[in-house]
Order: sequence, then structure tokens, then C-alpha cells
Amino acid sequence: MKKMKKYAFRHLTGEGIDYTNPVFRDANGQSRILAIWDQTIQEGSPPEGFLYGTEYTREDINRALAAQDPYSVVPSRDEIGHGSAMAGVAAGSILVNGSSSAYVGAAPDADILVVKLKEAKQYLRDFYLVPQGVPAFQENDIMLAVKYADGFARLFRRPVVICLGLGTSFGDHAGNSALARYLRWVGVKRNRAVVVCGGNEGNAAHHYQGALEKRTTAAPSGVNVEIRVAEDVRGFFLELWGSVPDVFHVTVRSPGGETIPAGRLGVRQSITYGFVYERTRVTVDSVLVEPASGEELILFRVQDPTPGIWTFRVEAVGEVHNGTFHMWLPITAFMSSQVYFLESTPYTTLTEPSMAADIISVSTYNAANNSFYAESGRGFSRLGDIRPDFAAPGVNISTIYGKQTGSSLAAAITAGAVAQFMQWAIVEGNNELVESREIKNYLIRGASRSSDLSYPNREWGYGRLNMVGTFDALIGL
Repeated sequence: MKKMKKYAFRHLTGEGIDYTNPVFRDANGQSRILAIWDQTIQEGSPPEGFLYGTEYTREDINRALAAQDPYSVVPSRDEIGHGSAMAGVAAGSILVNGSSSAYVGAAPDADILVVKLKEAKQYLRDFYLVPQGVPAFQENDIMLAVKYADGFARLFRRPVVICLGLGTSFGDHAGNSALARYLRWVGVKRNRAVVVCGGNEGNAAHHYQGALEKRTTAAPSGVNVEIRVAEDVRGFFLELWGSVPDVFHVTVRSPGGETIPAGRLGVRQSITYGFVYERTRVTVDSVLVEPASGEELILFRVQDPTPGIWTFRVEAVGEVHNGTFHMWLPITAFMSSQVYFLESTPYTTLTEPSMAADIISVSTYNAANNSFYAESGRGFSRLGDIRPDFAAPGVNISTIYGKQTGSSLAAAITAGAVAQFMQWAIVEGNNELVESREIKNYLIRGASRSSDLSYPNREWGYGRLNMVGTFDALIGL
């Protein structure tokens, strides 16, 4: 395959990028970043068609690089380093340091488009009990970031790989959220590909899957779900997703023995309970038919929980035809201290929106020994759809800041590989109408598979990402 030309570019959302780093420049010292939309800076002009943030063009960035103080020209920064690490892994140029070792990303000649997301509003952070200092973003801002990249590709008639290195445990885990549906809509467009990381929640004990015994009478039956809450926990959220046509209700018992009685709250209702001897307050929001999925959703917001074992007894109202239900706690980063299920389920722990249809969903493995990364999210979707599509390296990955580990790096490597594939397919004229779903299936066909495993499976999907295998599979076709 020819060297990657500057026709396919990449789009990264999150904490921004260190545009001054040499790995994001070409051989002439010019920036390969086409533009930065910094949603956090309101003093400049936003992109055309958008109402907030500031857009910095490649010309602005090159002027900044030539200035004595670059940030006086383009003040956008990556304070955390996560976005820059992803960008370097996906599309970093060759950089030779003093020891003569080279650093190079998966698609080193691809142009880069960056969106730095603004932090979620404080009232939302307070409502969802997100600890201070932890990055948290709003779904609408993420969707607008994707729209920005899609519009850029349409305006300049160039292919685009959209890479999301973020996720949440909230949602139905079946690809029905607004963001997941929007990503699918973008992903099925020609010359578009969407890559989403599967998260690091596989070993966090934040998912429980249960099943009530099927019955055709109203005889009582239930399952006790126990959650361990550590000291100094400010609060936590808990979601229960049912399955049609069953109707569930939940009794909550505190470590001190006080109980919130089970009871239906109506089609859509919210109520807050207090305790007599404990300061805990529990708000229960019940939605019999959640609009996007059609399933029952019961949401618990527990404030100032008493440390110890909390018991959520899940029961059904009337007959039980399916009986399956799922419960999720927030991702680890959104917890101020340890909160976990005593009998957890490691499966269906891929974070949203990696369950979306027609996108490329990636889990994480260690390429040094081909072992699955224990923290990686696992499939399948809540409805049994095959997710992830395959696993990509994400353990001890060389970044511009040294060795790092995580699912976002697996997504970044995959996005770089997809950019290389788009070079072959679109730029070199082998399949000029290719889109995310087709690219995914090309990569699945070339994935490496072990003889002692059956595929697809919940950890590896259809195998391990293997670009050489993908092109070998195309030989002779």
C-alpha cells in the first residue's frame, strides 16, 4: 500500500490537543491540524453554523507556532493530555529524539481535526454527583462535535474517521441513545467511519444482570441485588432496565434496616424518600416506557448513603414472561469512592455509545502477549447484538507522554488503521463509496483469531485487529 496521503483526516473529541508538539507537524514544520474548535473559549468566532466556542484554522495555528508565545495567538490547550495522547497514537508524525528512537502514529500523514469539548454545566455535574476535577461532557456538545467533523468532510469532500475516546455506563446498552443513533446516521454515510472505545468497566463490578423466574400467575418472586458502599461516598446513581412485556418494581433496604417500600410510581413519575435514622435520601424516577428503547427504566439517585450493604429487591408486577433485567452503576471515574455490586456481571459492560449500530466498536487487549485486558468493557449488547466488533492493542502503548493504557488508545489505533484503509479504498480508487459498516466488515474478515476460542465472543468480538490480515484477505478478490 502506498504511503498515507493527506486526503483522509481524523477527528478527535475530548480534552483538546497540544498543537505545539512536533508530532503534529509535517516535514516542513507546518501543522497537520486542519482546525481546532475549542468549545471552552468564547472570546473568538465559532465555526460557521455554530453558536459558541472558537474555531482556530490551520493558518492561525501556524501563526501561533511561529510566534514567541504560541498561546497568545491560539490559547487552546490540552490540560490533561488525554486528547494529545490519543491524537499522537492515531496520527502522530515521525519524531526522532536524542536517543535516535522514532515515534510514529498509525496514520502519520493524515490531517487532523480537533474538537475540545466544554465541561458539562455545574448543575448537571451536581445532579449526577460527578466528583470535582473529573472531566464530564454533555451529550449535546458531543453530538455537535460530530456534526462539525461531518460538515467539514462534506465541505471539503474528504473522507473522515471520527474517533470517540469517551463513554458512559448510563443508557440502555442497546444503541438507542440520541448520541448512538446520531453516530449511526453519520456512520452510514459514504466516506465516513466512526470508531468508539468500549471503556474500562469490565472489572469494576458496576453491572448486574438478573432474571426472575417465569410465571403465568401473580405469585410473588424476586431477586435481592446487594451493593457495597464504602465510607465517604457523596452519592451514586443506579439504573435498572427491564424487558418488555414485564413490569418491575424495587424495594430498597438500607444498611441500617430501613426500607423504601416497593410500589409502582405510574407511567412516568418521580418521588424522593427520606429515612428516619439515616441522613440518606433516595430519589426514584420511574419510566414505564422509555421513549428511545421502549423498555422500562427505573433510576435511583442515592444521596449521602450510609456505608455498608444496600439491598435492592427486584420483583415483577403480575406475570413474568421474560424476567431479564440489567442494573448499572456509573463509570469508575464518576464515583467519589468505592460502590460496587457484590455479585456483579462482567459482561455487557461496554460503555455507551459503543453499542451503536453501524459504527466500529473496540475492546482492548495486550499486544505483548495477546491477553485480554481485564479492565476492558465486554459485550454483548443488552439485546444480544455482537459488540465489540474486535479488540485492538491498548496496554502499555507508546504515547507522546510515555507508556499508557486504556480503551481510548485502542480506539485511536483502530482509527489510524481505518484512515489507512480509507486511503486504499477511497483515495486510491478501490472502493470509493465505502462507509463505516463496510470498513468494519473488511476489518472483521482480516482479524486474527485463536484456534482455541469460538467467535464472535463477548471479549474479542470477531478477533484481534490485523491490517495485514485484512489486505491479505483482499488478495485475489
